[in-house]
Amino acid sequence: MISAHFAQFLSGYLVYLVAVISPGPANMAIISTAMSQGRRAGLVIALGIFAGSFTWAMAASFGLAALLHRYGEALVVLKIAGGLYLFYLAIKAAKSALRKEQAVVETDVVVRPSHTGTLFLRGYLIHLTNPKAIFGWVAIISLGLPPDASLSAVAIVVGGCLTTGFSVFCGYALLFSTAGALRIYRASRRYVEGAMALMFGAAGVKMLTTTL
Repeated sequence: MISAHFAQFLSGYLVYLVAVISPGPANMAIISTAMSQGRRAGLVIALGIFAGSFTWAMAASFGLAALLHRYGEALVVLKIAGGLYLFYLAIKAAKSALRKEQAVVETDVVVRPSHTGTLFLRGYLIHLTNPKAIFGWVAIISLGLPPDASLSAVAIVVGGCLTTGFSVFCGYALLFSTAGALRIYRASRRYVEGAMALMFGAAGVKMLTTTL
């Protein structure tokens, strides 16, 4: 019965909750986008990141992550691509920090369709090229599900975690696009962008140098 494994389900949820609210490339991207480009842009990149998380959740659920783990070359390529992409984001943030002026951002700014697609893809790639996300979902499923888990049990754990992730990602976008957050960004834009450049750069170094 599903109720008999409630404690195990809960442990999987708690692990995911701690992981999803912790600082990382995904949350940094949402925060910096929401503060610099407004609420709608923040929500778009948050949806892209959620789509990446959904992709790895499905991969872990259907055993594709274990197949990737068996073929280590694929993970190495993914790791290098992810590290280089984080360096690219770091360079973009650094260039923004070096600019003296920045256009004023409003929370209801209209995001152009072409820009929407770019933001969504950026968020998707941030999560898709992070091999740690694969193992994170594998750990959650291993911890939160019994070996003989039914399809409904998998749906409960994965669906619950995805719902939590969606709420957290969009919550960050809404929180950091408030008027107060925008005032802070306008007053210290170059420092914020500089900090983001350092964080993305450090994340890139960590991804390229740590063992999977």
